[in-house]
Amino acid sequence: MSEQKAWIAGCAGKRLSPDEKAFYADERPWGFILFGRNVGEAAELRDLVAELREAGGRETTPILVDQEGGRVQRLRPPLAPRYPASARLGELHDSDPEAAERAAWLTGRLFAFDLAAYGFTVDCLPCLDVPVAGANSVIGDRAYSSSPEVVAKLGRAAAAGLAAGGLLPVMKHMPGHGRGNADSHLSLPVVEASCAELEASDFQPFRALADLPAAMTAHILFRDIDPDQPTTLSPIVIADVIRGRLGFGGLLLTDDMSMKALQGEMRDLGRRAIEAGCDIALHCNGDMAEMRAVAAGVPELVGVSAMRALAAEAYGPTHLQPADERTLRAEYEAIMGPPVA
Repeated sequence: MSEQKAWIAGCAGKRLSPDEKAFYADERPWGFILFGRNVGEAAELRDLVAELREAGGRETTPILVDQEGGRVQRLRPPLAPRYPASARLGELHDSDPEAAERAAWLTGRLFAFDLAAYGFTVDCLPCLDVPVAGANSVIGDRAYSSSPEVVAKLGRAAAAGLAAGGLLPVMKHMPGHGRGNADSHLSLPVVEASCAELEASDFQPFRALADLPAAMTAHILFRDIDPDQPTTLSPIVIADVIRGRLGFGGLLLTDDMSMKALQGEMRDLGRRAIEAGCDIALHCNGDMAEMRAVAAGVPELVGVSAMRALAAEAYGPTHLQPADERTLRAEYEAIMGPPVA
């Protein structure tokens, strides 16, 4: 089997088309990511995940999803319970830190039960962004807290819960999206804060969790660090901040390359992201023309990036701790109340 290429693909619908199957076989993405448009009935979703894994050519082909609770929850009832936004755990921490930390772990572990049932192996969680007053609401209650210490503690617990369920956690959005003055889905956020301010707050949770195996970049321009390029395309931010100051040595994914924060031709953007130091370019919207361009711009997944990818793939299986789902759901409900049907 030839090597994978340094990208992750989305798909258009609830089943793969013949064109998609042939394209994936040729362009060999490392993994796939699913969104709400891809989620149908339970049997449909399992079939789609199986199709993607077959298209990927490996039993270990990673299948990703964003399952955070609150606004960002791709699997909803009846496929999975509704969970509160991460900010609810931060609110609990204000009154009962121990209960909040346990609830964060339980949330990750229950997400793992929910997702593994359909074949997912990766959850893009925890969100380690530290929001500040006046920032765009795109993060908002997706963040655990405005305290970097609380974000780090609850993010660590959630990641451990996912791993105990056999899933790979992906922390986001490195090195911090909490100050963004725009929604990066629509335009490029610019952060004017000094590097010293960022060090004192935004960077802290990512530094504390730098031992985790995978992370996702923020499509944000930090003017005091690199006034010309957003993080995803910035060798300065990736080398000096993410790999340097924060000490992150794991697999670095881009945020979605199809978001409007990045401007330019998709092939060029994919190439530039890898050249800047990202290991894998993530493309989510399932548009075939865009996917062809991204795939044409990225290289084979080799060298240190391939080693990081192998370590990330092994992380969930090697941390799996079998547990009784009913018992853990009852414990979660005793702390947080029953999920909304």
